[in-house]
Amino acid sequence: MTTTTQTPRTDLDEVVATTARDRRRVRRKQLRTNRGLLLPAVIFLVLLTQIPFLVTIGFSTMKWNLLYPNDRGFSGLDNYWTALTSGELWPSVVATVLITALSVVLSLLLGLLFAMLLDRKLPGRAIARTLMITPFLVMPAAAALIWKYSMFDTNIGMVNWVLRTLGLDAVSWSTDYPLATVVIVLTWQFTPFMMLILLAGLQGQSKETLEAAQVDGAGPWRTFTWITLPHLRMYIEIGVLLGSVIILQVFDPIAILTKGTGGTKTLAYLLYERAFIGLDVGQAAAYGVVTVILTVIVATVALKTLFKVFMAGGSR
Repeated sequence: MTTTTQTPRTDLDEVVATTARDRRRVRRKQLRTNRGLLLPAVIFLVLLTQIPFLVTIGFSTMKWNLLYPNDRGFSGLDNYWTALTSGELWPSVVATVLITALSVVLSLLLGLLFAMLLDRKLPGRAIARTLMITPFLVMPAAAALIWKYSMFDTNIGMVNWVLRTLGLDAVSWSTDYPLATVVIVLTWQFTPFMMLILLAGLQGQSKETLEAAQVDGAGPWRTFTWITLPHLRMYIEIGVLLGSVIILQVFDPIAILTKGTGGTKTLAYLLYERAFIGLDVGQAAAYGVVTVILTVIVATVALKTLFKVFMAGGSR
């Protein structure tokens, strides 16, 4: 009796074990296939990004000024020491962080405002959305030139025309307010970028949840702070991360509008000065490595700060 009851159970255990092994084998095969499909893209990405960065690190350890082509050799960490002690690096770091932070915060707030407006059913919403995206599609150099001559010019700029119409004195924006000039241009250009990301998040929000909150008596502000804003956490993080990484490296508005004067000499412009004006390849490479490190630090700090804010908001 015991033998007849345990034999089918033993066979069933063997079948289950065989099925589990087959599933693991199929899963491993699928994993190898997926990795094989991704391998060419990963190799191309490594070749495209990491090898040039390693070459830049190699250049940063060399004494190499194009004005003295024969005086070239290994210098170790001298270029980094010169960069840290020259007195130009830290003001550039402060200018880079300040311009990036102000531009990202302002473009994020304005992008959220416009995204909430475009999320509503309004006549001409498609046309308004297309027009709102346009500034982000303009080349950075073209955007800087448009603002320099069409908006900020002392004689023919629209901003100064409005000021003179109101009886106020014209302002030389690039000279008197260089930092504000750069931040305004970057905010104008990156607000559509933030708007698109946040609009995608708003349109993916559950309408049933909003209707339930409205039925429960939650007002617009309470619904926004307790439901909509936590839902947009991931989209805000993506927008801040990508915006910070991109704005950290901007060069065109600074070169065209201020040429690094008035506290707007960022690391990107300082690197340009070393490479194309001073023709010092070694120091320019060292500043490039410092820029990459700063980009990683800013992105990490931004993400950690956002995580803390939203975790605190979600625990209320």
